[in-house]
Amino acid sequence: MRVTLLLLLVCSPAGSWAEDASTAIASARTLLNQDRPQEAIAALQGKDAADPAVALVLGVAHYHAGDAAKAVALLRPTVDRLAEGSAERREAVQVLGLALYLAGRIAEAVPWMEATREWAGSNLELLQILGTAYIQTRQPDKAREVLARAFEVAPEGAPAHLLTAQIMIRLQQDAMAEEELEKAVAKDPRLPHAHFLLGELALFRARFEDAAAFTRKEIELNPANNLAWSQLGDIYVRQQKWDEALPALQRSIWVSPFYSAPYILLGRAYMKKGQPATAEAMLRRAIEYDPNNKQAHYLLGQVLQQAGRSEEARKELELAERLQGAAGR
Repeated sequence: MRVTLLLLLVCSPAGSWAEDASTAIASARTLLNQDRPQEAIAALQGKDAADPAVALVLGVAHYHAGDAAKAVALLRPTVDRLAEGSAERREAVQVLGLALYLAGRIAEAVPWMEATREWAGSNLELLQILGTAYIQTRQPDKAREVLARAFEVAPEGAPAHLLTAQIMIRLQQDAMAEEELEKAVAKDPRLPHAHFLLGELALFRARFEDAAAFTRKEIELNPANNLAWSQLGDIYVRQQKWDEALPALQRSIWVSPFYSAPYILLGRAYMKKGQPATAEAMLRRAIEYDPNNKQAHYLLGQVLQQAGRSEEARKELELAERLQGAAGR
């Protein structure tokens, strides 16, 4: 087979090989446009990946197929072989940056995404990913500038600090988030949601008095914020201040009755106050709105156990254990 292939290589006109590669590339492009990346890869099977045109489309196909590492391996040596300013080079730069990011090579991805931004600076997905990358590489000022552009706010304004902090919290960069929030409230003490997030961060660190003060400030600014009332109730539950927790949690429910968290907290509070029937009602309501909440099932199992309803309790506790196992997978 190897000899036959070698003979074909020698005997076939060079032009037919170029034409064959061009046909395969065009076919692969069509398949990519139809969101069929695996078939696009198959269409290029046997084509010379040293050819930049082939390597480019293969790299893009592997990226769309979810193989970021393979996309990087194909595109990194290919970029510099594509004409400066060409559509092909721009595509390679863009996909290489995204593939490096998905491969976890975030610091390497940033320069390529910055290069893409020069000609695609209004692309929202690019701005979001680049802003996230700046946070993960601890460049908060650059992150804020990019995210402000994505959300169409002034980079130095209080809302930009708030938006950046929100994404920092999602990425578990709490220290940087706290700094951004402090800047936000310094610029606008009445900015909605900023004090709530400061309270949330304080709660994570078990700084209960600070958490309560920040959360009460949020409620002062917006008494219709059900999340703030629920957070205040959570703080009191953790402090075992049951009488303070109950009205805060009830207000959260009055504002928004379809959020499971305050019902779970009410269930805990009523258990501690020796009102198992009310605790059961609250926990069943939580499960109605969030059937897969393992904490709600576990607490309901405890309430049923205390009431001597062993079979019902066993089912709830087993379900909580299954949900815990599913969450750990």
